[in-house]
Amino acid sequence: MSDLSRRGPRADVELRLPASGAYASVLRTTTAGLAARLDFTIDDIEDLRIAIDEASSMVLPDADPDSDLTCHYYLAPQRMTIEVSVRSAAPPEPDLDSFTWQVLSTLAQAEVRTDGGRLRVRLTVESSLAGTGP
Repeated sequence: MSDLSRRGPRADVELRLPASGAYASVLRTTTAGLAARLDFTIDDIEDLRIAIDEASSMVLPDADPDSDLTCHYYLAPQRMTIEVSVRSAAPPEPDLDSFTWQVLSTLAQAEVRTDGGRLRVRLTVESSLAGTGP
């Protein structure tokens, strides 16, 4: 069973914003701040900023009018899993050949899913320092 399909513990951080690209900077800033708290490198944080932009650009066009963009963050030492989702009455089949998907899958372990009237993208990223130990 994939991480995306299991209903595990509550998110460590939940962010809910209007489903509009105008709020992308809030999403980028929140993601970068949380990654910094987990001791991600500057390069890792920049990659996360790009990945979260791509994830939101993948779901926002299909968001129902007046819906929210919801972002759940699951935090662990040197690891972050982020799920970005919107309510969508008719979510499309994900285009896994798109440039956006290619960027996402290069920067993170990525999954996309449509279920329960929601379009979801889940990213899991580890710090490049993970496993380097003292």
